[in-house]
Amino acid sequence: MKNIIVKLLFSFFLLSFSSVFSQYTEVINSNKPGFSESPYSVGSGVYQFESNLFFRNTSIEPTFSRPQSFGLDFLFRTSFLSEKLELNAQLAYQRDKVAFKNIFTSHYFSTGLSRFTIGAKYLIFQQEYEDKSKEVRSWKRRMAFDKKRLIPSVAIYAGLNTDFLSDIHKKGSISLKVGILLQNNLSNNFNIITNVYYDNIGTDFSEYSFIVTSTYNYNIRWSSFVENQTIFQQNKTISNFGGGLAYLYNRNLQINSSLRFLLEGQAQGYYLSLGVSYRIDKHVDKFALLDDNGNEIRDTPINKFNKKQKGFFNRLFSIFTKKGSQNKSRKRVKRKRKN
Repeated sequence: MKNIIVKLLFSFFLLSFSSVFSQYTEVINSNKPGFSESPYSVGSGVYQFESNLFFRNTSIEPTFSRPQSFGLDFLFRTSFLSEKLELNAQLAYQRDKVAFKNIFTSHYFSTGLSRFTIGAKYLIFQQEYEDKSKEVRSWKRRMAFDKKRLIPSVAIYAGLNTDFLSDIHKKGSISLKVGILLQNNLSNNFNIITNVYYDNIGTDFSEYSFIVTSTYNYNIRWSSFVENQTIFQQNKTISNFGGGLAYLYNRNLQINSSLRFLLEGQAQGYYLSLGVSYRIDKHVDKFALLDDNGNEIRDTPINKFNKKQKGFFNRLFSIFTKKGSQNKSRKRVKRKRKN
């Protein structure tokens, strides 16, 4: 088990020093209020905080169950070694009602951490789409569906589940979580995210799960989502289906809410959440010399100098040095937001 964890972490360490493409967006791009995770990172120099205040309520199952939970789900995301690599930490602190139902029904309350996972994801493939706005000769071609949109961007995920949890949530040891993250941008306003996970590896509580989320952006401020999550455990299957809204208050602040219907074994219920996502944006765009057609000019003395600065030790120590100001006369390479 320890050897697997070491190998995965070492793989991420090596991947982090490969060539990069910017994942940064001009406005905050939060995973909330959904449970799924986009394959794209937040971008270098970004420190993003995503939180949800939630209430879960289900019917009481025979013997022991947790019919109610109230707490805070928190996710921290950042990227600094590579634009394709994101490091994150997720934890949940909640108050659970633990019930016993047999001949009679009784309950007690337990408060503490229910989740504390440290992880990383790496974008291994980013799909590029045709710019239809440049097609002026044929209206049909301009409006035609780009079949590349059927091929998703792909990232891999690996994380460590710590066992610093309350007694009712302990798994007995540190465990591994791995997953594959996919995203199809079917249009500029509509995308589908698919996640597949194998969680709690090496414990008696290992489980498989998948999440499918469809998101639609009505305008720059409002967006909605519909999501299904199903978890396959040894003794039961847990599923939820629901949706929600997100409102972009400003470029660094998002407010969101969601409502879900739950099916947990024999129990049924609902899940409510209200959350806020905020980022501290210290991102500095990379600059390139462009020709009259907007294409990057390669093999210039500046590019050759930049390549020499991308060595292993330069990347490592650049984390602790303050990024200098950029030459304002250079043209900025702008990238579109990933929906």
